[in-house]
Amino acid sequence: MSYQPPTALPRDLLDDAALQHALTAHDFGTVFRLARERAGISYSRIATECDIKPERVGTLARGRGRISSFGKIVQIADALRLPGHMAGLAPRPWEADGAPALQDWTGHDMHRRTVLQVATATGLAAALPALHHATPPARITTSFVNRLRERTARLRRLDDILGGGDTYRVYLAEVQRTKGILHRGSFTGDDVRRQLTALLAEQAQQAGWSAFDSGRGKEAADLYRESRAYAQESGDADLYGNSLAFLAYGALAHDRRTAVTFAQDSCATITSRTPATVRALLYERLAWACAVDGQADGAESALDSARDAVERTQDGEPQPDWSVWVDRTELGIMTGRCWTELARPLRAVPALTDALDRYPDEYARDKALYLSWLAEAYLGAGEAEQAAVTIGRALDLAVGVSSIRPMQRITPLLHGLRPHKGLPQVRAVLDRVAS
Repeated sequence: MSYQPPTALPRDLLDDAALQHALTAHDFGTVFRLARERAGISYSRIATECDIKPERVGTLARGRGRISSFGKIVQIADALRLPGHMAGLAPRPWEADGAPALQDWTGHDMHRRTVLQVATATGLAAALPALHHATPPARITTSFVNRLRERTARLRRLDDILGGGDTYRVYLAEVQRTKGILHRGSFTGDDVRRQLTALLAEQAQQAGWSAFDSGRGKEAADLYRESRAYAQESGDADLYGNSLAFLAYGALAHDRRTAVTFAQDSCATITSRTPATVRALLYERLAWACAVDGQADGAESALDSARDAVERTQDGEPQPDWSVWVDRTELGIMTGRCWTELARPLRAVPALTDALDRYPDEYARDKALYLSWLAEAYLGAGEAEQAAVTIGRALDLAVGVSSIRPMQRITPLLHGLRPHKGLPQVRAVLDRVAS
């Protein structure tokens, strides 16, 4: 049997629904309180092992304050021997000799994981921020800015296979470096400075997205606001509109009306010169904001506008790299998500199933998320067996993804399945996550 540190939580506590809910929300104060009450682990021991001041541990346990630092979340997970998936992390290095347990949890071999995803669990993410950077020239030129833009596009591809917990530091490092060049560099002209400022707005949006994906809501909002300021300074209306759309997305959790206003303002930036994929993206975000706010007519109108933009996309028409992923498949998924949110499962299920049939498993985080909306739609339609099968597929994909969002979506759906545990398919998936 492998060594267990003195702060390791016992298996019965790891199975506790209250602990699992706290971990999904990154509510480590509740985790600390349960560790003391149920496992007899003192706050002083937690403080020592997690490198947190003892008084801070007590304050958190009383429900005051939050842990938001990714590094500290990792440290706590390892000290308490929390499986990575429970805290929205990639599998921890100490889980390597317990790999069969992960296999048992999913019920499937982990054949889908690429070499890059395996390496993530063993330290790739920590090494990425140290990637080589070309030395800036004595005077910043358009060609140098274009090289930085190409680098940004390449690094954006990491988001296809890695979660925000792994990419946040990578993208933030790019933002910080570009800021340094902007503030200290000498430019061949004002237009070159404007181009670099626009690139900084784009990078801040990507860093904000990875912050959001890893549960850093405040950092995400700060980066989106920075992006808005840089986009406005550079005069890039497309990036300015997208920064508002990101702010709308982030605001939905606490202020739906403000989110809708942000989304409406983002669409107000659209002109005849706006690229088709940008138009589609902004209208999609408006549709989602309206759906979450319960505005069915507004959501449907925005989806129609997004669909019109996608259908008008012409081959060869230049599109920004940050919006080029918006296509018919993506629009189908957003359509299904909106109708699920509006409790219209008969409209949601066909849209989601059609789009997800075309969506590759390689994009594990996103497909797990999208499957969760399909499962929710099935539950809304009274199809608990189909919901259970769909949740099982989402669980398969969510393993090893360093993002808090899949399990944030899946956990309440598992609770929704429990009244139907007499059904074999439902019982199978509930037994799987309990084992």
